[in-house]
Amino acid sequence: MSEDHVLANGVTRRQWLGLGAGMAALGLVAATPEARLFAKQLQDFIEGPPVPDIQPEKLSEHVWMIFAKDGFPTQENQGMMANVTFVVTGKGVVVIDSGGSLQIGQMAIRMIRKVTEQPVVAVFNTHYHGDHWLGNHAFVQAFGKELPIYALAHTREQIAGREGNLWLGLMEKWTNQATMGTQVHAPNATVSHGQSFTFGSVTLKMHHYGTAHTPSDLCVEVVEDKVTCVGDIAMTNRIANIDDGSFPGTFKYFDALAAAAGEQFWVPGHGRGSKDLLSTYGSFLKGIYEPCVKAVEEGVPLSQAKALVLQDPRVASRAASMQGFDSNIGKYTSLAYLEAEREAF
Repeated sequence: MSEDHVLANGVTRRQWLGLGAGMAALGLVAATPEARLFAKQLQDFIEGPPVPDIQPEKLSEHVWMIFAKDGFPTQENQGMMANVTFVVTGKGVVVIDSGGSLQIGQMAIRMIRKVTEQPVVAVFNTHYHGDHWLGNHAFVQAFGKELPIYALAHTREQIAGREGNLWLGLMEKWTNQATMGTQVHAPNATVSHGQSFTFGSVTLKMHHYGTAHTPSDLCVEVVEDKVTCVGDIAMTNRIANIDDGSFPGTFKYFDALAAAAGEQFWVPGHGRGSKDLLSTYGSFLKGIYEPCVKAVEEGVPLSQAKALVLQDPRVASRAASMQGFDSNIGKYTSLAYLEAEREAF
C-alpha cells in the first residue's frame, strides 16, 4: 500500500504514521484513553486484525488440521481460505502449509499450542500460491529465522521472485487490507522427490510427479498414519486454479501418487480429506477435459465446448454445490480446450 493511500476520513497513511510517531515522541500514546485508542487504530491500520480462532481437528494419530470453510479470500474471512495442517511428533511440530497471512499463521500457532507445547521445528510449503505460504511470516516471527521452511526448488524460486510480492498484494486487495503487515518469507531449504524426513517416530515422505496444479506441487506423506497432504492438486468442492498447471499432467500425477503411496487418507489444501479424493476429483476434471478433447477432434469450436462440458454428468452432478462453479467453469473449459489443442498437435 502506498504511504499516500487515503483513509475514509481523508487522512493519508503517511499522515497517520507521522501523527503516531509524533505522539510517541511526546509520550502521549499511553497518557489518555483517546491517545490509546488512536494508537490501537494506528496499529490496526499498519497490521490487519487478528484472525478468529478455528479449533484444530484430529485426522489421525499424529495429524491435525485447521479447516478453512471458505474456498476464496474475502474481507469477511480475512483470507482464511486454505487448510493449515500440522503433524505432532516426538521431536516437535511440523506444519504443512502455513496459511495466507501473518494473522492466519499467528492463529495457527495459537491452535497448535492448544494441542501441544512442543515448538514448531519445520514448515513445508506445497506450492507457490500465497494462500499456502504467506503465513510463514508468523512461524519465523515465533520460532526464529533459522526455522527450516522446505519446498521444491521451483517453488522456492517463484516465492523469492515475482510470485512472492504478487501474492502479498493480491491477498491485501482481496481481503480489503485484512492481511496488512504480512511479509514475504520464502522457503529456505529445498526438498526433492522421494526424500524422507524423520521426526521422532514419524516419517514424512516427499512426492512430486510433474506438473499438475503448478509445475512444482509437493505432496507430503505421513507414512505411519497413511495420511498424505496433497496441496492443491485435488480439491473437495471447488475447481483448482490450473492456469499454471495441466489437466493431463494432473491425471498422470494422480496415477503415479496413488501407485507410490497406496491407500491413503488424502488431505487437500481446500476442503475436507477422504480416501477417494483423487478418484472423485479426477473424475470431475476428466468431465471438463475429455469433452474438450472430443470437441477438438471433431472440429467443434471453443465457443461451443462449454455446453458439452456442462452436459457431462461428471460435471453436471457437481454444478449446484461446487464453490465458485458458475464464475470459473467457463475459464477452465477454455484452458482445457487450449491444452487439448496443444496435445493434439
